[in-house]
Formats: sequence, structure tokens, C-alpha cells
Amino acid sequence: MITEETLKQIIRDIPDFPAEGITFIDITPVLQNPRAFNEVVCSVVDCVKPMKADVIVGIESRGFIIGAPVALELGLGFVPVRKKGKLPWETIQAEYALEYGTNVVEIHKDAIEPGMRVAIVDDLLATGGTARAAIQLVEELGGVVAGLSFIIELTFLNGRKPLDGYEVCTLVKY
Repeated sequence: MITEETLKQIIRDIPDFPAEGITFIDITPVLQNPRAFNEVVCSVVDCVKPMKADVIVGIESRGFIIGAPVALELGLGFVPVRKKGKLPWETIQAEYALEYGTNVVEIHKDAIEPGMRVAIVDDLLATGGTARAAIQLVEELGGVVAGLSFIIELTFLNGRKPLDGYEVCTLVKY
């Protein structure tokens, strides 16, 4: 199993991206390393499995990269939460704040059935805004959020606060 220390050595920081003063935490070196990528997916599976989800929701875009193989490994379906205007079917939407602005995410209206247990997967927990928007979408459709899993948590941004009351699992904390 990959350790937090090893992950931190592989992950790289990109200063002033996407805006000046923001440091982007880049997981693409993890994705380029088949062993590290596999171990990250396995670690997220270990986080999500006890949640007893019926479906995995992945948040655009790196949540797709991690969430889809997690769903396959667990024998579950995968539902994308995408930025506004990217899904082809009827959607509902939620607006959220980023540390550097606002955005809107959407989910297909028929993606979650009432009572379904949902595990939400993404690469990064920063302020919690995107995850909170995904929770809002799942619950609006009648789903039950079984928990959330992230590769990285930026603890100094207090992203767990908007997720109070939900199980949160992260692999690396900064």
C-alpha cells in the first residue's frame, strides 16, 4: 500500500496556477506511474468499501480518473458530476465557491434513485465547496451520501467544516 510520505514525494506543486497566489497540487505524476496510480485506486477502494455505496459519484475532472476505476473494482456504477453545460441530458445544478472564484456543477436528473447510497470521490478537498455542491445534488435527487473520499486534503483551508456530519476519508494531508 502506498504511504502518505511516498505520495507526497510523487505529487508536485505548481505555483500561481490557476491564478497568482494559488499553488496547484498536481496528481498527474501519480497517474503517470502505474504502480502509484494502482495503489492510490486501491487505497481509495479501501476508504469507500466500508461506506457500502450503491454507486460512485466522481467530481470533474480528476474525480473521474479516480472514481471510475474505484467503481469498477467495487462492482458499482459511476455517475459524473460535471461543470455546467457539459452533460447531454436533463440536469440539476448547484453553485459553489472556490478559493479563487465560483462555479456551477450539474448531474443528470436520472443519475441517482431515491434511497441510493452514494460515495463521492475527488482528488482534492480544499474549501469543501465542490464536495458540498455534489452532496447537494445527490440529496436533491433523494440519494443518501454514504461518505466522501479524496486523495489530498488541504487542512489549512478547513474543507471538512462544510462536510460536517459526513464520513470523509483522505490519503494525504497538507
